[in-house]
Amino acid sequence: MVLYKQCAIETESQIITPLVFRYKNYKFYFFSREEPRIHIHISCPDGEAKFWLEPIIALASYRGLSERQLKQLVKVVEEHAKEIKDAWQKHFDSRN
Repeated sequence: MVLYKQCAIETESQIITPLVFRYKNYKFYFFSREEPRIHIHISCPDGEAKFWLEPIIALASYRGLSERQLKQLVKVVEEHAKEIKDAWQKHFDSRN
């Protein structure tokens, strides 16, 4: 598992997508030019999801994932909440 890896994906709008970690076939990442509230995006071949980490861990949106997958992802986000928050702070603090 990779806990924090800068994985730059650049487009015309220069969006950077840091990859926080991988779990099975899921990628956990965030976008650099998005809202300031801490959250994590998750993608896999089946679909994608977005979870808030503050004020509580909560599903923000999803597409293509089953209820079983979402339940599993909630557990993974809960287990890795500190790593996600640390990666968020490291990335955004380095940009200031």
